[in-house]
Amino acid sequence: MPSLKDVTTNKVLPLVSIIMAAKDTAPYLVDCIESILNQSYQNWELIAINDHSSDSTPEILEQYAQKDSRIKVYHSDRKKLIPTLKYGYQFAQGELINRMDSDDKMPSDKIESLVNEWLKYGKGNIIAGGTEHFVDEGEVGGGFLRYEAWLNEVARNSKHYQEIYQECVIPSHCWIIHKDDFDLVDAFNPEIYPEDYDLCFRFYKHCLKVIGIDKVLHFWRDRSNRISRTWEEYKDNRYFEMKLKYFYQIDRDQNRPLVLWGTGKNGKDMAKLIQTYEENFHWVSDNERKVGVNIYGINTQHLNDISGMENPQIMIVVASPDGKKEIEHQLKSWGKIPVQDYWFFL
Repeated sequence: MPSLKDVTTNKVLPLVSIIMAAKDTAPYLVDCIESILNQSYQNWELIAINDHSSDSTPEILEQYAQKDSRIKVYHSDRKKLIPTLKYGYQFAQGELINRMDSDDKMPSDKIESLVNEWLKYGKGNIIAGGTEHFVDEGEVGGGFLRYEAWLNEVARNSKHYQEIYQECVIPSHCWIIHKDDFDLVDAFNPEIYPEDYDLCFRFYKHCLKVIGIDKVLHFWRDRSNRISRTWEEYKDNRYFEMKLKYFYQIDRDQNRPLVLWGTGKNGKDMAKLIQTYEENFHWVSDNERKVGVNIYGINTQHLNDISGMENPQIMIVVASPDGKKEIEHQLKSWGKIPVQDYWFFL
């Protein structure tokens, strides 16, 4: 895996393989590639994989490949995002791996910032930065701005695993990892969507440490036809099935009682899924009208009953930001510790 040495600092500069799938993104591709060419860190290769585009995407990629030998173009043997990423990854020569989306842009110090931070820690560590949404016309929607603020707060405080059951904690393009560690978590192989969220859970499952940088390291384009808006795989963005699968693989201790907190729609949907894993669990609410009610064969309890339970594991399915703050305050008063005793699932 070719490395370079900085002649001024005598520091080894590892090769970074940037894996980028591209499908019908010709209107955005030039800006994307130019942002990579403008990186302050220059020891990179771009593995650009065309996913059966019907526009001029392949031609643009080939034109850039002819200009710069670090840009290598391939054509996926199968359609859709994950098979395309998987196909391209086999050609990666870098010691470090990064992913890029072909309609986004990099700030000029993205790769340098990620590499410099990774060099402080080495293998077993993932470096993750912050993100900023942008649009070509109009304004970024409020939902994306809230998600962006949350992602950046997670990165600022390295709270990735504490917050992992809420939403995807690392933008799909804003991390760097050693190739050995990426192979350890099975790289792009699982064909599970959303692929970036599944990857975060695999980082967690394999006990890789995520170190956040309090810095915007990716410009994330929002557009009406992005796949997260149009593909069926992303339709229900709560991803309860994925979250619960990994909760039972990683965090569930069957020797401890399980508590589900929340009896609204989200709570009911989660309760149905929990019943596919285990029959007996506690279901609590702070809504007096929903206490003592039989739902799906379970008699709901008042949340205060938690204080009398022996070492419970608590899953909170409450969407309100104010409600979350109140719940955290209550749990703290009972001596409960995040990740050890409770997890938010929204």
